[in-house]
Amino acid sequence: MNLKIGVLSLQGAFKEHIIKLKECGTDATEIKFPGQLKYIDGLIIPGGESTTIKKLLEKYSFKDELDKFYKQGKPILGTCAGLVLLAKNIKEEGKGFGYIDINVKRNAYGRQVDSFEEFIEIDFSQNEKELNENKRKIKFKSIFIRAPKIINTGKNIKIMASLNNEAVLVRNHSVIACTFHPELTDDLSIHQYFKNMIKNYKGEN
Repeated sequence: MNLKIGVLSLQGAFKEHIIKLKECGTDATEIKFPGQLKYIDGLIIPGGESTTIKKLLEKYSFKDELDKFYKQGKPILGTCAGLVLLAKNIKEEGKGFGYIDINVKRNAYGRQVDSFEEFIEIDFSQNEKELNENKRKIKFKSIFIRAPKIINTGKNIKIMASLNNEAVLVRNHSVIACTFHPELTDDLSIHQYFKNMIKNYKGEN
């Protein structure tokens, strides 16, 4: 089976995600209209400006199709602004899409000038039914740019990586989200892991 992965391409770092998926040996499609969601198996919502992306999603009437996509159990990866949109609650701003049970705060690490890089340990092994190459822990160089913070997590959330005792990479069933930008590194581990989530969803071994 061929995997069809889409990257929401309304604003933000969508081109960088597409490059990483191609480096993983997978074709990727720019998603600019809600009807395109019917034809893909997994979706990445990239970093960028979460308020702008949300307004564009509303302008192009994406929400109903996104809800269907999520309820079908198709894998979704949200990075930085994407994580904010997927969250249950956004501090001082109200509700997010509620696809993953976390509460977040936008731009919690400061402005652009406060961006930083840090090595974190990612635990892929705690997520059952994933392919064997991901049943391991790795060191990953994470890049934080005007990053959000995860304030708290629901009881079913799996914390895959933390920084200073704060969750930075989390998963709940078909949804995985991180506060940093994996598309800006040379490490394909997270994109490969997401690809494997989609393969498992489709029943491809």
